[in-house]
Amino acid sequence: MTLPIILAGAVIITFFAYKFLYGTDTPKIKGLPEIPGLPLFGSLLELGENHALVAQKWAKKYGPVFQVRMGNRRIVFANSFDSVRHLWITNQSAMISRPTLHTFHTVVSSSQGFTIGTSPWDESCKQRRKAAATALNRPAVQSYMPLIDLESNVSIKELLSDSKGGEIDLDPRAYWQRYALNTSLTLNYGYRIDGDKDDALLKEITDVERGVSNFRSTSNNWQDYIPLLRLFPKQSSEAIKFRSRRDVYMNRLLGILKEKIANGTDKPCITGNILKDPEAKLNEAEIKSICLTMVSAGLDTVPGNLIMGIAYLSSPAGQKIQQRAYAEIMKVYPDGDAWTRCLSEEKIPYITALYKEILRFFTVIPICLPRVSIKDIEWQGAIIPAGTTFYMNAYAADYDPDHFANPHTFDPERYLNVPDGAGTPHYGYGAGSRMCVGSHLANRELFTAFVRLISAFEFTPPKDPRDEPVLDCLEANSIPTSLTMEPKYFKVGFKPRDRAKLEKWIRESEERTKDLM
Repeated sequence: MTLPIILAGAVIITFFAYKFLYGTDTPKIKGLPEIPGLPLFGSLLELGENHALVAQKWAKKYGPVFQVRMGNRRIVFANSFDSVRHLWITNQSAMISRPTLHTFHTVVSSSQGFTIGTSPWDESCKQRRKAAATALNRPAVQSYMPLIDLESNVSIKELLSDSKGGEIDLDPRAYWQRYALNTSLTLNYGYRIDGDKDDALLKEITDVERGVSNFRSTSNNWQDYIPLLRLFPKQSSEAIKFRSRRDVYMNRLLGILKEKIANGTDKPCITGNILKDPEAKLNEAEIKSICLTMVSAGLDTVPGNLIMGIAYLSSPAGQKIQQRAYAEIMKVYPDGDAWTRCLSEEKIPYITALYKEILRFFTVIPICLPRVSIKDIEWQGAIIPAGTTFYMNAYAADYDPDHFANPHTFDPERYLNVPDGAGTPHYGYGAGSRMCVGSHLANRELFTAFVRLISAFEFTPPKDPRDEPVLDCLEANSIPTSLTMEPKYFKVGFKPRDRAKLEKWIRESEERTKDLM
C-alpha cells in the first residue's frame, strides 16, 4: 500500500470521525458565542437534568444568546427577557415552526398524531390552530364560565368536606388537577370525570399525560440528540407503553362523543361542533390532534400554577399577600358577591396581579417547547440562518434582573398600575406566533379559582413541618427532567372564613350548574 493511499484513507477516516463526533444538523453560526462541548455528547453532560439553571449560568459568561451542541443538534438558547422578546416576538413570523424530535414525534405520536403545539408549521397546523384559537378566544371563553363555576365549586366543596371544616391539612394537588382537566374535557368532549365514579380514569390520564410530557422535554431524551442511542430500546419501549395507554382513553373519549352524537344526547363542545359541521375542513387526524391538545393542555399550565400559588399563600411569607388579596376582594365586592361576580368580570386588579406573579415566579415550563426558524434572523450582528432550532429559557427570562426588580422575591405589586398593552408580562405561556392559544381560558381559570379560594378559606401552614411546601421554582419540581413542573408533595390547612356563607355559595353554584353534572 503506497503512502498516498494510506494518507488519503487517514484523511477520510478522520473526516468521518470528526463528523460523527462533532457534526451537527446545522453548521456553526458565525458571530454567535458557542459553549464548548465534548465529542459526541456536546454539552449534554454539563447541562444535566436542569437545562434552565445551567443555561442561565452560562448566559452570565457568554451573553444572553448563545449556541450549543447537544449531541448532533445545534441549538440557540435565549436566556434574557429582552432576547426572548427580540427573537420570539419581534421576529415571530420567522419563529413559527417546531422541530421534530425522535422520541415524541416518531415513537409517542405515531398513533394519535401531534398536538397543535408540537406540530411543525404547515397548512394543516395553521387550520388546527385557527380552529382552536376561535374556540378559545375571549368571547368564547366567557361562554365557558358555567363550566368553571361547576369545576371550581366541586373542588372547593371537596376541600371543605375532606378537611373536616379546616381541622385536617390536605394535599391540594389532585383537587386542582381535576379542576383543570375536567374543564378541558368538558370543553372538548362535553364529558367530565365524576370524582365518585371515575377516579381510576382521572389517575390514568394524569399519570400518562405527565409521562408523555417527559417525552416532550428537552432534557429527558438523549436519543433525540444522539441517534446512536436509538439502537438501545429501553427509552423507546417506555414511550411505546405510554403511547398505548394514551390510545386507550383518547379512543374511548372520542368514541363516547361520537356515540352521543349518533344518539342525539351530546352536549355542545369543540370537537362535537367540528364533527357535526358539514363545512368543517378538518380531517380525522386533525380532529384527533385538537383532542390531544385539549387533554394535554388541561394538565400543563393551570394546575401547576394553581397548586404552587396555594403553596406560596399558605407559607409564612405568603400570609400578608393572602390578607391583602382578601382585603382587595372585599373592597371591590363589599356585599360578598365576588363568588358569582368573578364569573362575569375580572375587576380585582390585585388578584390579576397575583396570578401573573404566580405565572412568572413559578414558571412551570422552564424550557418552552422549541422553535425552528423559517427565515434568517439577526441578533447583534450575527445572522442566524433559517432552519435553526431555538430554545427559550423561560425560567431565566422570567428571573431576569435587568427586567424584573428583585426577581427572586414574590411580589404581585410589580404587576399593579401597569398600563394595558404594556407588552408580554411574563413567558408563562410562551411568546409570539406559537404562544399558547388557551391563555385567555387559563387566565380565567386562575382568576376564578383564586377569587373563590381566597374568599372561602384562610390558607395556613401545615401542622407537621415535614408537610411544608418547597417554594423554589426549580426545586419544587418532583421530576426535574419533565417539560412541565410536577409539584412535590405538601399539605395546607384550609380554614373556612365563614362556613355558613361558604356552604350557601356552594349550594347556589350547584343549583346553577346542575344541568352540567
